[in-house]
Amino acid sequence: KYTGGDIFRIEAKTPYPTDHETLVDLAKEEQNRSARPALLHNVPNLKDYDTIFLGYPNWWGEMPMAVYTFIEKHDWRNKIVIPFCTHEGSGLSGTERRVQAACEGAEVLSGLTVRGNTAQNERETAKKAVLEFTQTIQKQIMGK
Repeated sequence: KYTGGDIFRIEAKTPYPTDHETLVDLAKEEQNRSARPALLHNVPNLKDYDTIFLGYPNWWGEMPMAVYTFIEKHDWRNKIVIPFCTHEGSGLSGTERRVQAACEGAEVLSGLTVRGNTAQNERETAKKAVLEFTQTIQKQIMGK
């Protein structure tokens, strides 16, 4: 909404469970084996975008493995990537560095974190943080 950009939802072909405990157990198991779950859809025209906001939940200090599947399918050279995540206390947990390593050739900007509890239960607070962040990013990108 605040960027005017298109939205693409990264979804695993096999949906993640909705039960939190089951979900985090599966997330840990996928991390342990560096899984690359198949995706339901792909962005056929990522080459047409210069700036990509890459959002994900932070599970066990890491992006979901489906996000790596998405990243590995595309050429990131000469793109600006802006990570953002929800978390429950761990912030970005070094995922910015992993995004930089995985999105070879991209410029990765500092990301935004919002507690998952805030995103779900304090929507106005979350919206304010997102608006302020996108305004800062716009100024940063325009200054290049």
